[in-house]
Amino acid sequence: MGGWVAVARQEEIKPGEIRVVDIDDAQVALINLDGEFIAIEDLCTHDGAEIASGCLIGEAIECPRHGARFCVRTGKVLAPPAYEPLHVFPVQLNDGVISVRDDRWD
Repeated sequence: MGGWVAVARQEEIKPGEIRVVDIDDAQVALINLDGEFIAIEDLCTHDGAEIASGCLIGEAIECPRHGARFCVRTGKVLAPPAYEPLHVFPVQLNDGVISVRDDRWD
């Protein structure tokens, strides 16, 4: 039940960029999707590999290890070998500061 954690300033992450941030000891991939900030679990549900270094293809991210694809907005699996979705964390933007909250235990 973590609170909001300030992770970056808006101008630090350019459109199309992904930055890994730590939220309550969880690795989170913070994505700038054309000016909208989205935070997903940095863990492929197929084999536990980090996903932040994968390719961003539209609104999907492809795992660099085995090619599983996930929707970054919903976490939904778009292509196997993964079958379980990624967790998508709440994000807020206040006065240019991006904050993320770990809501997995709420």
